[in-house]
Amino acid sequence: MSAIGSLVFCTDCGNLLDGSAGDAKALLVCEVCGASNKDTSSKVVITRSKPSAFPSALRAKRSEVQTLTEEDMQTDATIRQTCEKCGREEVRYYTQQLRSADEGSTVFYTCECGHKWNTNN
Repeated sequence: MSAIGSLVFCTDCGNLLDGSAGDAKALLVCEVCGASNKDTSSKVVITRSKPSAFPSALRAKRSEVQTLTEEDMQTDATIRQTCEKCGREEVRYYTQQLRSADEGSTVFYTCECGHKWNTNN
């Protein structure tokens, strides 16, 4: 007799047996081969496993703490745009949506000389 969850199979031919009620004293007769089988669907199987049984790279990374300084975070991109103050040809920029969604975003430029300006797209 084999049982998977509440499904009971014939031990002789492997056919799925009908009429499983979970009564350990009941006999189920196989319609294919006629063998009598005990109803074992009432057995409860409980399994337990430790988290270490299934190693996971994600679980391992979750325990690592990562600290970022402001220097590590790059929020600006670089563009070939001439600074109006010092003439430098490459400046940093970022965009923000300050107006309604159907209007363009605002581009904020910053040069290494400290000059800042913005344009509306």
